[in-house]
Amino acid sequence: MYGEFDDGERVAFFSKAALEFLQYVDFEPQILHCNDWHTALMPVFLREFYNDHPKYRDIKTVFTIHNIEYQGVFGMETYSDLFGFPDAIKDFVEYKGCVNLMKGAIEMTDTVSTVSPTYAEEIKNPFYAHGLDEIVNRNAFKLCGIMNGIDTEYYNPATDKAIFERYSYRDLSGKAVCKKELQKMLGLPERADVPIIAVISRLVSHKGLDLIKCISDALLCEDVQFIILGKGEVGYENYFKHLASVYSGKCSAIIAYNQDLSRKIYSGADIFLMPSLSEPCGLSQMIASRYGTVPIVRETGGLNDSIKAYDGENGNGFTFHDYNAHDMLYVIRQAINLYKDEKGWKKLQEKVIKYDFSWKVQAKKYEELYNKR
Repeated sequence: MYGEFDDGERVAFFSKAALEFLQYVDFEPQILHCNDWHTALMPVFLREFYNDHPKYRDIKTVFTIHNIEYQGVFGMETYSDLFGFPDAIKDFVEYKGCVNLMKGAIEMTDTVSTVSPTYAEEIKNPFYAHGLDEIVNRNAFKLCGIMNGIDTEYYNPATDKAIFERYSYRDLSGKAVCKKELQKMLGLPERADVPIIAVISRLVSHKGLDLIKCISDALLCEDVQFIILGKGEVGYENYFKHLASVYSGKCSAIIAYNQDLSRKIYSGADIFLMPSLSEPCGLSQMIASRYGTVPIVRETGGLNDSIKAYDGENGNGFTFHDYNAHDMLYVIRQAINLYKDEKGWKKLQEKVIKYDFSWKVQAKKYEELYNKR
């Protein structure tokens, strides 16, 4: 859909067509909800070119940022020639000598939302904002965060045909079968008493893979099995392939995108590791929870909002705050120690698998947001 030389033409045409279309249908929307730079032109076009039209005058706009790193930046030669912007809005859409579509949407929309409350706060900080912190802070009065949800029917261990054995929170015995069959499939010893720690991720730096590299030897000296599934930067791919060869029988690295295998790993693993440097929302920790696999996450973005540290009664996983490999190793060892307590681990598993990450909860929050408009 994008990533081509004519991205500017594509998004401009689509945005203009979507707005023009409203003149020819018997429908008057109250809210125009746009997502990321690919539809960022719509709030800009709406306010600049359609505001005097009676059918458009009362439309309010919401602009959701899923990842502020991707902003839709184009050379200034596109300003009037391609996008048709008048000089009057240059201050809204120009940034550092370029047309920046995300900046334009943030400036000209009625409401800005992000995909988690923590990320809404983080993007006010230069570390997370990729240059737009000044713009975000200027528009902070219209900023909010609503966490994503997952499709709990699509991700359902009670009905999932991709996993080895179906199960639910009422009876977790099928998860043990999933674990045994996963070990058999990946050539790992079929041991119920050893925890499987899994990572399913794009192999890129902001996913926290440097932390895993830093402590991988110490981790694999523990009585654990480690599985990583993903594809990305060649350096990481080669590292994890090498790690699997060094720790044959304890570590399996599958360098691929494989939806079927990912389901088998979610269902067969005991612990899911997600130590991201940044994570606007994250879905993998929610999916893992749905399959009764206990998440370990760093307290950033949506990971911070969705997973809370378990204290024996409250919480639904393990967390660490600083981007520090040995802080991560510490909480991994906490999880390993709890795993040895069969009764205690089952208690946590049951809490995790029953946690509601469905869209039902988040949809109500969007409804409240729309009604405020």
